[in-house]
Amino acid sequence: MQYELRYQVIEPKRQTYQNVIDRLGDQPASRYLEGTLDVQPRENFHYRPTWDENREIYDADYSALKLVDPYSYTDPRQFYYTPYVTNRATLHDEFTKQMAYLEERELLAKLPSAWRTVLSSVVIPLRHYESGAQMVSVGGARFAYGTALEQCCTFAAFDRIGNAQMLSRVGIALGAGTGDLLQVAKREWLDSEPLQPLRRFTEEAMVVGDWAEGLVAVDLVDSLVYPVLFRGLDEVALTSGAGAYSLFTQYLYNWFKDQRKWLDALITAWADDEQYGSANREHLARIVATWNPLAHEAAMELAHVVDNQLTDAGTVAALSHTTTAAEQWWARITGGAA
Repeated sequence: MQYELRYQVIEPKRQTYQNVIDRLGDQPASRYLEGTLDVQPRENFHYRPTWDENREIYDADYSALKLVDPYSYTDPRQFYYTPYVTNRATLHDEFTKQMAYLEERELLAKLPSAWRTVLSSVVIPLRHYESGAQMVSVGGARFAYGTALEQCCTFAAFDRIGNAQMLSRVGIALGAGTGDLLQVAKREWLDSEPLQPLRRFTEEAMVVGDWAEGLVAVDLVDSLVYPVLFRGLDEVALTSGAGAYSLFTQYLYNWFKDQRKWLDALITAWADDEQYGSANREHLARIVATWNPLAHEAAMELAHVVDNQLTDAGTVAALSHTTTAAEQWWARITGGAA
């Protein structure tokens, strides 16, 4: 008896989940969209928050910046849990290899004394700034309305604590494995006069009532500190015998560029929203007017410390010509108006 094998194709009754079908129709969709669109609960809550009985557990009014449809915004990176973890694991492995190379050859310990001072008094204390920025991102993760926004804030919070840990590891390596420089960095953060504007900025951003305002405020500092310290100073290091500095700052600057992708898209979505766009632009203008001078003051204090140690760094001059991301997108929104 002979048997014939046949393939039978069973067509699925639907090609994606109902939450996606309701928006896009019954068509194949990415994992990102399936795990993002309309996932957040919108009704049938059991109770209101005990700390704010005028709002729901999930409520768009936790921020003055709103979208008529929170899912009109999507992460340009299309990150959900799996690709995010995979991407960051790869980056962490690369950073670990770089640090192993630096530690094996004691390249950080062999840095010129001026560069060691810059690291201990400016760069490594930024781990405390990163920890504060993490708390601001956690606020967005808790109070943002819509999964598309919430998960970006969640991933940013994990990134921030990762940045703090990596700066801590640099401090341990610079201190020859003793960890003493971390204590020095903590004292600098608490007591050093040039760091107090940044410390005050960070603490005030952590307690601001509007999660989105805190997020934009921190971004103002990011868009000054990261390009100047982790890109511009990197080029100075390559020509002044401090190549070890250049190796570990690559990760931090590349992270900043990745952070820009979702934040720039979100700010554009706020500004262009068909219903709330005008009000959003007014509120963004208030945020910039309030926080931008403080961000420049905090960054400039760091730049003065760097230039006092590295006379050829030109950090103050570079910072004077650096505009924050908010200034750049605000100029685009207003057609160049201040």
